[in-house]
Amino acid sequence: MVYFQLKITANLAGLDNLQPRGGLDDPDHPYFIKLQCENCGEITPSFSCVMLSEEVLLPRVYGRGTVNLVQKCKLCDRVGTVKMISGFGKPLKHTSGESGGYVRIMVFECHGFAPVEFSFGAVWKAQSRERLWEMDLSKGEFNDFDERVHVTDLKAKFERMKTFWRYHDRYLYLRSVDGW
Repeated sequence: MVYFQLKITANLAGLDNLQPRGGLDDPDHPYFIKLQCENCGEITPSFSCVMLSEEVLLPRVYGRGTVNLVQKCKLCDRVGTVKMISGFGKPLKHTSGESGGYVRIMVFECHGFAPVEFSFGAVWKAQSRERLWEMDLSKGEFNDFDERVHVTDLKAKFERMKTFWRYHDRYLYLRSVDGW
């Protein structure tokens, strides 16, 4: 099993705590990702939607349990799976975005596929001094000139993680290549 962390960064003006609308572990927030087959290298032409609330039983050939996505490569017909692991994300703070630092928002356990691209679809939220903002980031930015708040230079990347197994109060902690 290979773990990937989804990390985001952006310039936040007048905003703080950028995250999915229902929070980082929102079961109904869709994550749109493109996947690359680890067997033949084919990249899916369209984005696949993965959600915490959508669980699928693994085919009997691959073992027991549930995953969030089972998909077949269109070139080599190999089956791959993606499972989302919640509880390891942090919202993007204003200071992290200013310095160009990336913040992990979700961890994916992948078999047969590797995530290569992320699309900021659906609704996200951020906090200003006056109120909570809900915004559509599918265009890669958000601007409200009347209130002088905006999100620009929105970027996302996937990083392969090394695993570090440590059980603490029934939680599994994962350590990435670049630290916690």
